[in-house]
Amino acid sequence: MAERQDRTALVRALGSAVRGEVEFGTTARALMTMDASNYRRVPLGVVAPRDADDVAAALAVCRAHEVPVVPRGGGTSIAGQATGTGVVLDLTRHLGKIVELDAASRTAVVQPGVVLDDLRAAAAPHGLTFGPDPSTHSRCTLGGMIGNNACGSHSVAWGTTADNVHALTVARYGGDTLRLDRGRWDGAPAGLRELVGSHLALLRTGFPELPRRISGYALDALLPECGPDLARAFCGSEGTLGVMTEATVRLVEAPGSRALAVLGYADESAAAEAAPGLLPYRPLTVEGMAADLVREPAGLPRGGAWLFVETGGDTPAEARAHAERILRVADAVDGAVVTDPAGQRALWRIREDASGTATRMQDGSEAWPGWEDCAVPPARLGPYLRDFRALLTAHGLRGTPYGHFGDGCIHVRIDFDMLSGDGLARFRRFSEELAALVVAHGGSLSGEHGDGQARAELLPRMYGDELVALFGRFKDLWDPDGGMNPGILARPARLDENIRFDVLPKGPVDVTFGYPHDGGDFTAAVRRCVGVAKCRTAQPTGTDVMCPSFRATGEEAHSTRGRARLLHEMLAGEVVTEGWRSKEVRDALDLCLSCKGCRSDCPVGVDMATYKAEFLHHHYRGRLRPVTHYVMGRLPQWLRLAAPVAPVLNALARIRPLAVPAKRMAGITAERTIPVLAGETFTRWARKRRGRGTVILSTDQVVTVWPDTFTNHLSPEVGKAAVRVLAAAGRTALYPERRVCCGLTYVSTGQLDKARRVMRRTLDRMGLFLGDPLVVLEPSCAATLRTDLPELLPDDPRAAELAGSVRTLAQYLEEYAPDWQPPRLNRRVAGQTHCHQHAVLGDAAERRLRERAGLEGELSGGCCGLAGNFGFERGHWDVSAACAEEQLLPSVRGAEPGTDILADGFSCRTQLAQLAGVRARHLAELLAEGLDGPDAHPSGN
Repeated sequence: MAERQDRTALVRALGSAVRGEVEFGTTARALMTMDASNYRRVPLGVVAPRDADDVAAALAVCRAHEVPVVPRGGGTSIAGQATGTGVVLDLTRHLGKIVELDAASRTAVVQPGVVLDDLRAAAAPHGLTFGPDPSTHSRCTLGGMIGNNACGSHSVAWGTTADNVHALTVARYGGDTLRLDRGRWDGAPAGLRELVGSHLALLRTGFPELPRRISGYALDALLPECGPDLARAFCGSEGTLGVMTEATVRLVEAPGSRALAVLGYADESAAAEAAPGLLPYRPLTVEGMAADLVREPAGLPRGGAWLFVETGGDTPAEARAHAERILRVADAVDGAVVTDPAGQRALWRIREDASGTATRMQDGSEAWPGWEDCAVPPARLGPYLRDFRALLTAHGLRGTPYGHFGDGCIHVRIDFDMLSGDGLARFRRFSEELAALVVAHGGSLSGEHGDGQARAELLPRMYGDELVALFGRFKDLWDPDGGMNPGILARPARLDENIRFDVLPKGPVDVTFGYPHDGGDFTAAVRRCVGVAKCRTAQPTGTDVMCPSFRATGEEAHSTRGRARLLHEMLAGEVVTEGWRSKEVRDALDLCLSCKGCRSDCPVGVDMATYKAEFLHHHYRGRLRPVTHYVMGRLPQWLRLAAPVAPVLNALARIRPLAVPAKRMAGITAERTIPVLAGETFTRWARKRRGRGTVILSTDQVVTVWPDTFTNHLSPEVGKAAVRVLAAAGRTALYPERRVCCGLTYVSTGQLDKARRVMRRTLDRMGLFLGDPLVVLEPSCAATLRTDLPELLPDDPRAAELAGSVRTLAQYLEEYAPDWQPPRLNRRVAGQTHCHQHAVLGDAAERRLRERAGLEGELSGGCCGLAGNFGFERGHWDVSAACAEEQLLPSVRGAEPGTDILADGFSCRTQLAQLAGVRARHLAELLAEGLDGPDAHPSGN
C-alpha cells in the first residue's frame, strides 16, 4: 500500500511539474524495459519532457522522491545502459530540434533527441556532415551518441563523438544546470578540479593510448595539458552524471564524391594485419568483415574476408583515383573499386545490417551481444583476432567478428546460451578471460558502445582498482545522491544479472504457426528482436517497407520493435499480466498493417504480421470478434455469395443513404468507397473461354493460373490480361476445377482455425495441379501461399509442395519461357512494388521484364496503406492515408504526363483510385495491351 501511495505521489508531482507526457501505464513501462542489449530492467514510468525546463523539473521531482532516472534516446545501446528501474526520460519525442546550424563556423547546436541522419541532412546543403556515424545512424540520437561516445565507420577520418563536441548544457539530478566548455573549469561540479589535481600522475599513466578507448570515464580529458575539456569528460558517461539538454557539435566538410575499394583477403586476420598499412593514405573508412557474415552473394571480390576502404574527393575521378591507389598498394587476394552510388549502398547495407544479421548463425542458432565492441591498437588487431578465435574454440563458442579494422575495434555476436544457468556461467567465465585477453593486447573493453552492465564490472582488470575507485569519486561529485542511472559504470551491477531472457517461459508456448526458422518456438521468434531499431527510421531506405505505422505515428508502440517488446513482456507476465488477452498488446498491434516488411527489412527477420495473426487468434478465441473480422476477414465467402447479384449490389452501394449505414454496420470507415464487384467473375469467363476448345500439344505448354479472390471477383481484367500474355508466350492457362482460396483474409484477421480448414480444403482440391508451376497474380495471395500456408500446415507435405510452386507472372515467364520476347512498349511507368512482393517474393524478375518491355522508371517502395482489410477498418483512415502519402502518392503525382501507373496489388490500385483518382494497372495489363492481334485488349471475351 505504501509503495502504491509513493508511486501515486510521484505521478502527481511529475504531472504538476512537467508539461510533457507522464506515462506510468503498462504499455509505456513495457516499451522501456530493454534496449539492444542482453539486459532488462523494469522502470516505474516514462516522462517525455518538452524542453530543457521539463528535464530539470523532472530531475528535481525524482530527487525529491528518491527515484532514479535513466536518460534514453533511440534505445539502441548494446550494453544495457538505456534501461533502468526508476523514471525513464524519453528524449526522442519532443527534444529533436536542431537549434542552430552555422555553416561558417562549422558548428551546430542540437537537442538530445536529434536523430543523426536528420543533422546530416540539414548539414548536407552546406557541404558539411557530422563525422561519427554508427550503423544505427538512421535512428540513433545525438544525446545517445554523446552518452556512449559513439564512433562509427568514419572514425579513422573524423574521430569519436567526443572529438566532435565543443560544449554541452547538462542538467543534474535535482535539476540544476551546468554549462560545460573546453578549456574552462567554469561549470564543473564542486571539488572536481581538486580531485583531478590530486591524482595527476595516475591520470597521466592509467589510460591506454588507442583511438577507440571508450571504457570508463574520460578523466584524462581534465588534465591541464588537455584543456581541461569538461565536455569531453562528460562524453561516454552513459547517463550516470546528468542529462545533456543541448550540445554544440563540430561539423566537417563532406567529400563531394566517394569511391569504395573492396579488398579481398584469405581470412580476417590477414585483412586485420593489412588495415594499419592503409591508414597513411588517409581513407575515410577501413571496415572489415569475414565471409561468415555474408549470407547471400553480394558481388564481393574473391576472399574469405574483406576490407571496405572508402575514399573521398572533390570529383568522382579524384575519389576513384584514391581508391585505385589503395587497391594497388593493398596486396589483396582480389579487389574492386565501386563508384556507382547504388552499388556502394548495397555493399554498405551488408555491413550496417551486421548488428542484426549476426544475431543468427548460419545454422539458425541464436547469437548475442555482450562482447560487441572490444578495441585494441590497430597494429595488434591481427594477433588479437587469432587469440580471440582460439578463446571462442576453447569455450565451445562461435562468433562472427566484423567492424572498424582501421581503428582496431571489433564487433561480434557470440552464440552464448543465455537461457540456462550453465550457459550463463560459461558467459561469465568467457567474459572474464576475454577481458584479460583484451588488456594483454593493450586494448579497451569497450571501443564504441560503452561499458553499461555488460563490461563495467570488469573495468578493474583494465584500469586497476585505484583508478576505478577514482571513477566512483568522479561520479559522486556529479551525482552525490546516486540517482543518475545507478548500476552503470560506477559501482556496476554484475554482468550476469538482469538478463532479459530470465523472465521468459521455460517451456514451449502453445501456438498455431509452425515458426520453422525458430524451431517451432514462439518465444524464440519473439527473442529475434534484439532492439537495433531499424524499424524506427523516419524515412525508408531505398525500396524498404518497414515500418510504415511507426513512420505514420512516430510512436514506439507502433514500431516493430515496440510490438516485439510488448509480446516479450506478455510472455514474461510481469508488466503485461493478461497474456493473450492483453489489451495493451492488442492496441499496439491494431495499427500493424501486416505488410510483412519487417520479414525482409528487419536485419534479424522479425515477422510481426505472423505474430499479429497468432496473437489475434488467441486473443479472440471463444469471444466475439470485431465486426470487420466477420466482414473483411471472411471476404471470400461474401464475394462468392454476392457474385450472382453483383450489378444490383453495385447499384445499391452508390446510393449514399444506404451505403453510409451499411459501412457503419460493417465497421468500414466512412471515408472509404466500397469497391465495385465484377459483373462476370474471372473463373466464369475462364470456363466460357475453355469451351472454345484449346488443343494442348504437351504438358510443357500449360500453366496453372491461381484464381485468387481479388482477381476473380474484383479485377478479372487482370486475369484475362495474364491469360493473353501467357498465350503469347506459348502457354495455355489452366485453372483448378473447384473453388480454392489461399486463406489470406482469415490469416490477417487471426482466424487461424478457419484459415487452416480453408487451406486443407484447397490442397485437397488442387489434386493433379500440385507440383506444377502456379502463377499467382495477386502478390498478397502469392505471399500467403509461399509462407503462411506451409507455416500453418507444417505437418502436410502438400503445403510445402504448393508453396514451392508459386510464381509471379514475371517469375514464371523468366523461368519457363526464357526465349519469349515481350512487346516493346517504350513507355514511362511509376507506381509501387507491393509490400508483400518486396518482403516475400522479390521483384527482380519484374524489373527485368519491365526493362525488356521498354518500361522505364522506378517503382516506389513502402506500403500503400490500404493493406487488405486494414485501410477499410474504422479508426485506420489517418494512418492508411499517411502511409500512401509517404511514397506512393508523391511518386504518382510527380510522374510525367502520359506515364502509366503500375500496381500489381489490388489494394494498391484501390488506394490510388480512392485517394488520387488514378487508375493503376497490373503489369499483365500493360503487356497484354502491347500484343498484336485483334483480341489484344484484356477486357475482351
